Amino acid sequence: MDAFLEHLAKEKGYSQNTIAAYRNDLNQLVAYVEAERAKGMVTSTSELLKSYLLQLREKKYSVATVARKIAAAKSFFKFMVDSARLGNSPIGNLISPQVKRHPPEFLSPSEYQLLVAEPAKLSTPEAKRDIVMLELIYATGLRVTELISLNVYDIDLERNCVCCTRGNSAREVPFDRRIGQLLKKFIGNDRLDLLFNENEEALFLNLRGQRLTRQGFWQIIKNYAAKAALSSKVTPQAMRHSFAMRELQSGTDLHSIQRLLGHAYVSSTRVYEQSRLRMR
Repeated sequence: MDAFLEHLAKEKGYSQNTIAAYRNDLNQLVAYVEAERAKGMVTSTSELLKSYLLQLREKKYSVATVARKIAAAKSFFKFMVDSARLGNSPIGNLISPQVKRHPPEFLSPSEYQLLVAEPAKLSTPEAKRDIVMLELIYATGLRVTELISLNVYDIDLERNCVCCTRGNSAREVPFDRRIGQLLKKFIGNDRLDLLFNENEEALFLNLRGQRLTRQGFWQIIKNYAAKAALSSKVTPQAMRHSFAMRELQSGTDLHSIQRLLGHAYVSSTRVYEQSRLRMR
């Protein structure tokens, strides 16, 4: 299991939160298997795993949670087969419950303006930082982890693009001249007001001069959303969805949006096209 989780981190570039979810789901599976084997009534691994699925349903987990736990098990056994640790997957034919996908939430341009207007009312170093963070995530569709992981050298002001590294993969996402000017001013002036250690490479710093955390960004965006009376709509994911919808509405093709968002499969990107059709 440790080898599998290391594979997710290094090869797949999954976030620590995602890896923690995989670890929890697999630990639950291990505990179930060990408990059932201790009873001495196990017929086969395949049957054992099918009974695990039934147990999940009996515990009244949501369909989405059951699907996630089964997907974690399937991914684990696929890794075991691919790495020649196992001959074949004991749950290759196990059918996961179908999860109904909800359409992505996104902000209209006017809603976004209400949100970004909140830090603009302030003149503190952190408010100036927050404006740049909101503008950048809205203009590029970065994931939260990607945003807070940025270093100063990841911003290319000559070419107006940001380089995102996730595991062993990297992609460049362009931004317009206005965003470039905001970043230039921030890096050259406003960021320095939060900088305590000249060797610190993080682009976005907290009040202690250290890299801003994922939780810190969530709290920041939550506070501004509440002040703008947009609490139910504003999440970092909604900002990412907003970027994707704008790109789609401007005529950018799905595969290009897929590359910009860093989706592994175009099926993940197609949800925006389906949302746009429902809006007509």
